[in-house]
Amino acid sequence: MMIHERESASLFHTYKRLPLEILRGEGMYLFAKDGKRYLDMFSGLAVNALGYRHPRIIAAIREQADRYIHLSNYYLQEPQIRLAELLAGASGFGRVFFANSGTETVEGAIKLARKWGSGRQKTDIVSFSNAFHGRTMGALSLMDKARYRDGFGPFLPNMRLAEFNSAAALRKQVTPATAAVILECIQGEGGIVPVSQEFAAEVETLRRTYGFLLIADEIQSGIGRTGKFLAFEHFGLRPDIVLLAKPIGGGLPLGAILGGPAVGDVFQPGMHGTTFGGNPVACAAGIAVIEEIQNAGLIAHAAAMGKLLLDGLENLRYRYPDLVKEARGYGLMAGLQLSREGEKVTEAMRDRGILINCTNTTVLRFLPPLIVTPEQIAETLDALNEVLRTN
Repeated sequence: MMIHERESASLFHTYKRLPLEILRGEGMYLFAKDGKRYLDMFSGLAVNALGYRHPRIIAAIREQADRYIHLSNYYLQEPQIRLAELLAGASGFGRVFFANSGTETVEGAIKLARKWGSGRQKTDIVSFSNAFHGRTMGALSLMDKARYRDGFGPFLPNMRLAEFNSAAALRKQVTPATAAVILECIQGEGGIVPVSQEFAAEVETLRRTYGFLLIADEIQSGIGRTGKFLAFEHFGLRPDIVLLAKPIGGGLPLGAILGGPAVGDVFQPGMHGTTFGGNPVACAAGIAVIEEIQNAGLIAHAAAMGKLLLDGLENLRYRYPDLVKEARGYGLMAGLQLSREGEKVTEAMRDRGILINCTNTTVLRFLPPLIVTPEQIAETLDALNEVLRTN
């Protein structure tokens, strides 16, 4: 059987896969079995921040695997502690809990907020329309899109939904019983939609009034992608809890909950845990990722390359006003809102050897590795111009 037939026969049909069999990756490029090289401009959905086969990540994985691959979390493990120290130093958050994925950090944050609120008569968690927080039942309870939720209910109680970027809607949902508000400062899966400065200010005003926790979902936007270490830094926010995943494991499964002073002592031994969270090999890779991003100046580089990308997308908006509605984003987290479905555009780009992603039906999403060059951005924009001009 061909590989696509074997996949169909052996796996749950949960993914609409691209017709590519990848053999290897190198830097910014993926190499397929058909012999073609592809410029990857969405980096495993923001996971491969340093591209493919980065020597520091490979060396860290090999060195740690030669020591031990797994230990119970009953034991002290240097890779966990060192990575936690690096994250704390970069973010200013003093506590870290390691999980295996982004959606697990969402689940942990729900528990953390509920535990914090249990002695304060605070049970409600407020989330927003158009958000994406993962696929588990707790994460689905925070979301409104039917395509993710239909047929999976009933969901967790005491979850309240407000319209994103509507201060009036948020004021209606926040009460003295609110334990937490969870916010993507830039909605990724929702189409690269940033929070407005006015809305961010209203969140802070309501937090001072009602005393709830603020949870920042930085799973896609964190670790330098937006030109800041964490995206909330663009908006004058200071959350109590931050959720990370995607790039921090260097391609290995890893997530992290960062906690500030308000929640630093809420979890006590036995209240929460995980068998594989904080896997030492993944943490060793994470150390390499954070150190390389910091030492190589990749956050500033992401800001500079992001400006080139967004300026180019804005130019396409002016050039093709009937096709392009809006260009938006921060750093190397950018979206181009089309006036029609975007799947055919991604296919045409793939035919030209460039991989981009379409999300929320009409938004072309760009999440390149942080090592992207001006020449690769220009190549992408030139190809996209050709596709829009001829389609």
